[in-house]
Amino acid sequence: MDLELKGKLAVITGSSKGIGLGMARAFAREGANVLINARNAPAVEAVSKQIANEFGVLAVPVVADVSTAAGCQSIIDAAARSGGADIFVSNAGTGSNETVAEAPDEKWMDFWTLHVMAAVRLSRGLADQMEAKGGGAMLMNASICAVQPLWYEPIYNTTKAALLMFAKCLSSEMIKRNIHVNTVNPGLIRTPDWENTARELRGDEWEQYLQEVADEHADIKRFGSVEELADFCVFLCSPRASYSVGSTYHVDGGMLKTV
Repeated sequence: MDLELKGKLAVITGSSKGIGLGMARAFAREGANVLINARNAPAVEAVSKQIANEFGVLAVPVVADVSTAAGCQSIIDAAARSGGADIFVSNAGTGSNETVAEAPDEKWMDFWTLHVMAAVRLSRGLADQMEAKGGGAMLMNASICAVQPLWYEPIYNTTKAALLMFAKCLSSEMIKRNIHVNTVNPGLIRTPDWENTARELRGDEWEQYLQEVADEHADIKRFGSVEELADFCVFLCSPRASYSVGSTYHVDGGMLKTV
């Protein structure tokens, strides 16, 4: 299936590793140009060169902290210099570990600016570019925890739930400008962060630990691969998914236990 993405510019935050990198590679495989963003300059540069060389597309490196207004603006400006964004994936984020009783205000605000305000600022700033090109797509990478929270990360759960609602509100506004907004809620995706955590907790038995987590939470009894999630997300951002507006998709191997 031709996803009709050749020559489009996909802006993906947090794309130097993990899910974001998987998405960038999947877009590039379809012939789309990509804007690579993270805070780690060597990683951003290395990934951009690798993708450009492997897929023969334009890979724009932007070192920026999207939890700041200045960082978001640098991405918006770089996209404009590269011909304007057609696709925006709000992916940058991280997990948390705290209790409501003990977490300080500063931690709440840090996660709010990273998970929510980054999406607000970048959606607002990139929308004009998309509209000028005839339309586009935006995808918010939230989490299964937005609808089925885990007890040990209330800040992550809350801010991801807010991102879910933001996307729903944004979708009604943006479709009038021919910009399609949707949300994906991943479940257990086997990223380097998950593998590192497993090694820290169980040492040489880290793979057994991951299997135990999958057995407990996912009906499919395994972690999803980054590539499985990325392929789904790229489809959602393509013209092939043009009738999907304001929807939320659970890519979770049966982890969600509600309807």
